[in-house]
Amino acid sequence: MASFSPNEVRTKYDMISIDDFKIASFKQKCEHITTQTTYISSRGDDQKKIYLYHSGKFFIEVYYAPFLKRVLIIQAFNDVDNLLPYTESVSLEDLE
Repeated sequence: MASFSPNEVRTKYDMISIDDFKIASFKQKCEHITTQTTYISSRGDDQKKIYLYHSGKFFIEVYYAPFLKRVLIIQAFNDVDNLLPYTESVSLEDLE
């Protein structure tokens, strides 16, 4: 599994596998998301916000509960079908 040493200098190109990410600790997942991913979009309602990130190899969703002010779930996937809920907010109206 990839090391997440706080003293290690990491770049956007230091990518771990989806399997390594899935077994990483919550703290390691948070560090990876904040330093090694690109924010793409969000969706949700009053009960939860879901933030979508891309790691270069796979996608990550962070489920956040505003009323609790905490992250509920972090899940990784590489099945593009899981991206469909995000397409609802995309408008192609201005494209010619």
